[in-house]
Amino acid sequence: MRTLKDLLKRLLCWALLLALLVLAAAGTVLGVQGWKLYRGTQPELPAAQLYETLSARPGFTTCDAIPQTYIDAVIAVEDSRFELHHGVDPVAIVRALWTDLRTRSLAEGGSTLTQQLAKNIYFTQEKRFARKAAELFAALDIEKHCSKQQIFEMYVNTIYFGSGCYGIAEAAEGYFGKTPAELTSAECVLLAGLPNAPSAYSPHSSPELALKRSQVVLDRMVSCKKLTKTQARELQDEIAALPVLART
Repeated sequence: MRTLKDLLKRLLCWALLLALLVLAAAGTVLGVQGWKLYRGTQPELPAAQLYETLSARPGFTTCDAIPQTYIDAVIAVEDSRFELHHGVDPVAIVRALWTDLRTRSLAEGGSTLTQQLAKNIYFTQEKRFARKAAELFAALDIEKHCSKQQIFEMYVNTIYFGSGCYGIAEAAEGYFGKTPAELTSAECVLLAGLPNAPSAYSPHSSPELALKRSQVVLDRMVSCKKLTKTQARELQDEIAALPVLART
């Protein structure tokens, strides 16, 4: 009996070792593929010139023309550790993996704002492991050449808000007929929630989902101590009263 148990333990150890070797080999292959995929994007738009290129586009909006509430809302709901990481956040990745395992879904991705910027600028939205690896290399390179403020500005000027609106300037105009600087706090919170799933959360197509998403943003802002619970409740009432959420 003891011999059989010892044999089973050895077999289990060998199986675990083999699994680790396979994972390591797969990780190496994906890493090489990702690096090649990322390097292929650089001749056309180098990370070192990314901010200079994007900020020259018409309508590019800098942080000094964006309400602080919007900045706080985006960081709280999309990347609460934005100021702490260097493009890739291991804490967020582990948290996302744990959430996905518990919920048996792929709801959490663990991507930072920098990774999302890299995906929007350099790659397609197709979910491929090699593209994910390329995204990591791109994010690290972007952080090496750009400040956090520049990264945030590029992110909010390139993301899709639904209803044909790309970037914060188009979104402010398209949904509210305003410039970004004129947005109210309620409008800022609503817009901050849209890029997560713009087609689903666009108030033009689904006011109910847009309102629910705004509550998620407010909850994250409370967790990050950017709002008190009382302020969040007041803002939710203001969001619910926005004309853009009214059914015609």
